[in-house]
Amino acid sequence: MHYVITGFGCAGYYAAKTIREHDPDGKITVFSEHPYAPYNPMLTTYYVAGKIPFEALFPFGDLEQIRDELKLDLQTGRHVTKVHASEKTVELDDGDRVTYDRLLLATGASAFAPRFEGLDPAEAFYMRTVEDALKLKETLDTGTYRTALVVGASMVGIKVVELLNNRGIETTMADMAQKIFPLAAYDDVAAEIEARIREKGVHTALGCALQRVEKTENGYRCFLSDGSVTDAELIVLCIGTRANASLVDPAEIKVGRGIVVDDRMETSAPDVYAAGDCSEGHELQSSQNMIIGLWANAAHQGTTAGANMTGTTAEFSGNFLHNITHFMDMDFIGFGDNRLEGEVLTSGNIHEGLFVKAVLQDRRLVGVNILDNYRISGAIKNYLYRIMEGSAKELSPVQKGILIKEGLRPSFIEKLEGYTDESR
Repeated sequence: MHYVITGFGCAGYYAAKTIREHDPDGKITVFSEHPYAPYNPMLTTYYVAGKIPFEALFPFGDLEQIRDELKLDLQTGRHVTKVHASEKTVELDDGDRVTYDRLLLATGASAFAPRFEGLDPAEAFYMRTVEDALKLKETLDTGTYRTALVVGASMVGIKVVELLNNRGIETTMADMAQKIFPLAAYDDVAAEIEARIREKGVHTALGCALQRVEKTENGYRCFLSDGSVTDAELIVLCIGTRANASLVDPAEIKVGRGIVVDDRMETSAPDVYAAGDCSEGHELQSSQNMIIGLWANAAHQGTTAGANMTGTTAEFSGNFLHNITHFMDMDFIGFGDNRLEGEVLTSGNIHEGLFVKAVLQDRRLVGVNILDNYRISGAIKNYLYRIMEGSAKELSPVQKGILIKEGLRPSFIEKLEGYTDESR
């Protein structure tokens, strides 16, 4: 059996590892565009900030060690440009074609940024790949900068803002969205976070699009859609990502925002699987197919794909939207779709200490924001996951114990579970 994996990030690694566990003798060919071992894109800002060494970007270890342990035909610097599913071949950038028995598409996602008038894309900075991190770190380490503009009020954007702010660089964060973390934070929680980062010297320009840029002697003059102008010696674009799905023919393999897969990670083409940030898997809360760009999600999908590629039956029921991040001496955790409305519960003081905001529909938890206590995130995440699977009505005794220990009152926990005095 010849297995081909295109892309060697988290999903590709776990698929290769699982294939080798089930098929010790099968041939596994891996095509990777870059020369690095699988790395976690979310750790790039930690490296640039000096919080972790370069080696810590690679959680599975050295590339040669991985190749030897998994007995891979590992071909780095080679890019698959097209999948010919009807012929069961992949086409490489040098024109070569390779035949497969089973194929995994694990091509991930790339940083996306529209073109801005006056700004050469090569002169802007991004934060997704190892190359992005090396470029920004070298620039910051070898030059002196006073001002910067970060476009994108995202989880990545705030980490870039933090590392620039820590270097004493006067930084403006701009976004078309009206608030920070628009896909995760409730309005009042976002407003509190914005107030806190402004107190630390960060300028915010939310609800403002970057329209055009003019070069100046020291950098750039940036014109925003609200009519304001800000000067920046560095511009970092953290606007979002797009699935790397252009290698497939939509006439052969179904594609939405990403490559559509079922719970076995199978695409619409026989013997072709997809996993990780390039794929649209099952999102539990909406029951829709959706790209869920999370490390753990890619790991589960890769493991599931690898098992099924060898003929073993495995399913991954799906995941839901969640974000956990620490920045500027605060924690933010967002679970569920923040657009859903319902009964609102709060606990704590939003301005200091643990604060929880939860939304219930029909006495069923659908979304949570947590400020300043990551320790309760695991218990609530697990509980919400089990709700979406349809297997939970109450928190477990251990989960309740964790929440109480961290400061949540038993009466609030009962409400979180959907209980009222009448329902008791």
